[in-house]
Amino acid sequence: MLNEDKLGHYLQKKYAESHQIQTDKALYGYALELKQTFLKNAAAIDKVIFDNHLTVDHHALGLNTAISRVQGGKLKAKKEIRIAALFKNTPAAFLRMIVVHELAHLKERDHNKAFYQLCEHMLPDYHQLEFDLRVYLTYRDATKNKPSISS
Repeated sequence: MLNEDKLGHYLQKKYAESHQIQTDKALYGYALELKQTFLKNAAAIDKVIFDNHLTVDHHALGLNTAISRVQGGKLKAKKEIRIAALFKNTPAAFLRMIVVHELAHLKERDHNKAFYQLCEHMLPDYHQLEFDLRVYLTYRDATKNKPSISS
């Protein structure tokens, strides 16, 4: 499909729905809503942001971190989720998939069977979306430096 210039049309047709989540505040609200729906007993999320430094080149589309700090005599741990900024301009399904993936890490640290079962619980077509996201990123990379027909 890529060689026949059909992949872009296929992806655009299959994932036509875009999203309006463009700010860190909106992303935090979106992630919190999903967490409240599926992971009520998981650790609280302190921060969810779009990160311009996360790229496909670094093999990271999202990160889930716990930052520990000593405040007074207590150890405080803050949970942060960082989503690659490229998801501001992807179909809504891909943003949901990556947020679900990072939220699942609140319960399961490793990419094991339980982790993927949790992802499927929160997003029943998770595996297909993960595959299609990889196809989308391949298409995006393949066409990045390709001159357009109109130029």
